[in-house]
Amino acid sequence: MVRTPNQRLTIPPLENGDRLARYEFERRYNAMPNLKKAELIEGIVYMPAALRFKSHGQPHGRIIGWLISYEAMTPGVAVGDNPTVRLDLDNEPQPDVVLLIEEAAGGQARLSDDDCVEGAPELIVEIAASSASIDLHAKKQAYRRNGVKEYLVWQVLDRRLDWFYLADGEYLNLAADTDGVLRSRVFPGLWLAVAELLDGNMQHVLSVLQDGLRSPEHAALVQKLASH
Repeated sequence: MVRTPNQRLTIPPLENGDRLARYEFERRYNAMPNLKKAELIEGIVYMPAALRFKSHGQPHGRIIGWLISYEAMTPGVAVGDNPTVRLDLDNEPQPDVVLLIEEAAGGQARLSDDDCVEGAPELIVEIAASSASIDLHAKKQAYRRNGVKEYLVWQVLDRRLDWFYLADGEYLNLAADTDGVLRSRVFPGLWLAVAELLDGNMQHVLSVLQDGLRSPEHAALVQKLASH
C-alpha cells in the first residue's frame, strides 16, 4: 500500500507496555498533548490508571507540604511535583516528588533548556498503593543505578514507609531514631515522624520538621549551600 504524506508523518501513540528508547518515548509523548502522565522505566512505558484521593492524592499532598516547609527554610534546594526526569536512555520517570540541590549550589542534577530535570535528583519520593508497585522494583533499580542518593517510598495501603539511602552503589534502609523519627543523611534537618505521618497527624509531622530546621546540622547545610 502506498502511504500518503499525512500517513507517513503519523506518530504512533504511546501504549502501556511499549518498549522504547527515551528519544522515541519523548517523540510520542510530545505528540499526545492531552496525556497527563507516562513514564519510561527500564525501557518500558507505564501509563498509570486514575489516581484515588486517599490512596494517592492526599498522601501526595502531605509529602509536598512537608518538603515545601523544608525548601522555604533552605535556600539552594528546590521541590518539584511530578517533573520529567531524564535519568538515562532507558529511563524517563515522572516521580511524585523530587527534592534537589540546585545546580548553582552544587547539586548533581541540572535543568535542561526545555525545563526538564537531567540527571539524578538527590531525593525522590514515590507514593505507592502497596509493595507490589513498580516503585519498589524497576524504579528502585533505575534510581539506584543512576545515583539518586535517597529514595522514599510510602506504601499507603500497607501503612509502611521505607526511606533508602545510597551506600557503595546499594540502597540501604534508613533507620529511625528512638523517637521514631527518620533523619535524612543528604538533607540535614529534614526529619520525618513516620507514625504520625501514617496517622495523618500533620501538626506533629511539621513540628518535628521545625525541630530539624533549628538544628546545628541544618544551619551548617544552609551555610554550605550559600558558599557556592
